This record gives sequence, structure tokens and C-alpha cells, in this order.
Amino acid sequence: MTGMEFAGQLSMGLVLIGATAGSALGIGAAAQAAAGAWAKEAKAGKTLNFAYIVLSGMPLSQTIYGFILMLVGLKPLIAGQDSIIATHPGTLLGIGLAGALAEFASAWIQGLIGAAGCRSISEGEGKGLAFIIICMGIVETVGLFGFVFLLIVLPK
Repeated sequence: MTGMEFAGQLSMGLVLIGATAGSALGIGAAAQAAAGAWAKEAKAGKTLNFAYIVLSGMPLSQTIYGFILMLVGLKPLIAGQDSIIATHPGTLLGIGLAGALAEFASAWIQGLIGAAGCRSISEGEGKGLAFIIICMGIVETVGLFGFVFLLIVLPK
């Protein structure tokens, strides 16, 4: 196995690594803000707002996109058709790096928006959830486009 063939095999793992790392960072950012908002609400004797769970969980979808892209990319290898990896290792590496970056950035930024949203809702008497979800959805679209576009260019 050549170095490029190894890179081709590794490439689909990079997608999942980038997606899961971005999701973890995004969820972590939003969940920390949610915990602070819940502490503020508990101290004030208010009912804890469930909307923070929604905002904290939204970056998880990029992990799903990364997992599906990885499975589709590895399907020829799993089926014993490793000739695709031998003939297109650079393409697969490019797809792996692009997918990792697209899903990582999308999930992380989505979490940062979710964190800001938790604070905004907490300080704004619970208003603005729909606008925050729309903003997070716009960033979600970046991850979704990256996923779909890379699925289209995967070698068959």
C-alpha cells in the first residue's frame, strides 16, 4: 500500500473526526451557556427553560452528516472494491479534508450562536427563540451543503 492509498483510506475517517470534534465543541459552548442561564433562572425562582436543550443539541447533526459521508465513502472498501482508493486517493483525501472542515466549522459556529442565544433568551425574558433557531439553521445549511456536495463528487 502506497502512502497515497493510505491517505485515501484515512480520508473518510477525517470527515468523522472533524464532524464529531465540531459537534462536541459546539454542544459544549451552548451547554455551558445553558447551564449559566438555568442557574440564573433557578436563583430567581423561575421554571427552567427547555429551549436551552434545543439550542445545545443542534450542533449534533453535523456528526450524523460526517458519519453518513464516511460510510458512503468507505462502501467500496467494505465491499472489497478497493480499486477506487488506489485510483482516486487524492480525490478522497480532498473530500475528507473538505468534509472535515465543513462539518467542524458548521457545528462549532452553530454552538457559538446557540450559546449567544441562551444568554439572549435568558436576558430577554424568553423572547427570540425562533430568530436564534433561524440563525442556527443558516449555519446548519453550510454543513448540509458541504455534505451533499461532497456526496455528489465521491468517486463511484
